Amino acid sequence: MENFFNKDLNESYDVVILGGGPAGCSAGMYAARDALSVVILEKNFPGGNMAITEHIENYPGFTEPVLGHEITEKFVKHAQKFGAVIRQGNCVEVIDEGVWKTVILEDGRKIKCKALIIATGSKPKKTGAKNEEHFIGRGISFCATCDGGFFRNKEVVVVGGGDSALEEGMYLTKFASKVTIVHRRNEFRAAKIIQQRAKENEKMHFMTPYTVEEVMGENTVTGVKLRNTQTNEVIDYKCDGIFEFIGWDANTDIFTDYIEMTNGGFIKASEDTVTNVPGVFAAGDVRKKGLMQVVTAASDGAVAAKMAEKYINEELKH
Repeated sequence: MENFFNKDLNESYDVVILGGGPAGCSAGMYAARDALSVVILEKNFPGGNMAITEHIENYPGFTEPVLGHEITEKFVKHAQKFGAVIRQGNCVEVIDEGVWKTVILEDGRKIKCKALIIATGSKPKKTGAKNEEHFIGRGISFCATCDGGFFRNKEVVVVGGGDSALEEGMYLTKFASKVTIVHRRNEFRAAKIIQQRAKENEKMHFMTPYTVEEVMGENTVTGVKLRNTQTNEVIDYKCDGIFEFIGWDANTDIFTDYIEMTNGGFIKASEDTVTNVPGVFAAGDVRKKGLMQVVTAASDGAVAAKMAEKYINEELKH
């Protein structure tokens, strides 16, 4: 995806956007369309988690499943069409100087901006099981809404014991023939009403207290090795897929002393993406919200861009 990156990089922009996922690209497109100078800084590759999702079948307007890298290309080109610059760069610090904010990159470059949109996203926590990395996208998923349809009439394992794990497990019963919840404790953290509903579902099964030690298979997942946390007994358990819901880590480490955070490490921002720092906005999975999806990230990006435009053209002129 190197060809997505622009080669030029100015010393200052109206808006700097950190992160080139769906939130960042959407923000870039909206801000550039409002005649603001915009640069999107992406430390890895455009698209974020969207780019590494094999198929996306729940984005409005795409009636057939679309490859993650294909929709990423459309997002990027749409932002570039209106003049947004997309450049590779890893922000390591933000210095706030009032009207201007200075973004310092890992290679020492400095870029000034009037408004900053943080869209660095988040990453799912992983089990650390043997072979886990190999099977991500080949049977291991972190999104039931995205990938549940690919497991029709198959058996899946859901790892986790909170509300998300049980709720997503129940959602997966719409497709899978069997859904097994694997949790490291005997007691679940999910709300009692959610536990009751899950246990009343005939397709739901429970393996406690177990952890996933190893993922088995060749090209795709065929099963897991489960270890009993009380007896240390290890058993083989057949499944066709694994869904992991043990939490998310926001990519916010460099902002902890700069901006207000939740206890979970997400940026505190209202639905209009405004943070406690004037001129700084948070869009997408980097802020805590009820649903983390491509469509909600894109929506956040659009809102953040409009709020940035309003801040630059109204508040900074007073």
